[in-house]
Amino acid sequence: MKLAPSILAADLAAIHEAIAQCEAGGADLVHVDVMDGHFVPNLTFGPPMVAALHRRTKLPLDVHLMVANPERLLDNYLEAGASWVSVHVEATPHLDRLAQRIRQAGGRAGAVLNPATPVSMVEDCLPALDYVLVMSVNPGFGGQTFIPRSESKVRAVRALLDRAGNRDAPIEIDGGIDVHNVARVVAAGATMIVAGSAIFHTPDPERATRELKAAALAAAPIASR
Repeated sequence: MKLAPSILAADLAAIHEAIAQCEAGGADLVHVDVMDGHFVPNLTFGPPMVAALHRRTKLPLDVHLMVANPERLLDNYLEAGASWVSVHVEATPHLDRLAQRIRQAGGRAGAVLNPATPVSMVEDCLPALDYVLVMSVNPGFGGQTFIPRSESKVRAVRALLDRAGNRDAPIEIDGGIDVHNVARVVAAGATMIVAGSAIFHTPDPERATRELKAAALAAAPIASR
């Protein structure tokens, strides 16, 4: 069970403090939402930001590429220090090729599914993937409300991975996760939890990190703790 606070929701003027709070609260990764203003409306972090974060923390950087033509940008983020890199299946016709490039660079390769994208879109690429990220909101903005049907989507992805013999591959979930719904998504099969507002829009992000991870662990099957 891993928790990845999303720095998109943090005070970027005090990013070093935000990272320190994540570390002290027991976070396992730092989630970096990369938006290009084309695939999604907003524009966020470039490779220099990832490189700066890489220098500031020992936690692995979980880089979520919400970009058009990820083929052009992938190597820049890998070179900047990304450890886990996920690419939207809707953004590229070459998911298998990109996953192999991520692995060859020493990273872990993930595929992202938008809420309206069927899980079958990743089926033929499963041998090249280390994890699958299920979006539980439509990407592009922080602070959105969790889409309840995301739980059934997590279950469907878990079944797909298990049938392919990829039982150890984690499912990450991103969007509207907090202490009130984290147990449900964990029960459905999610083992990597992304949270932004639930951590950084609180008076004490360190405590919020600790409490959210504790809630996720409490809901996890004993075998996955």
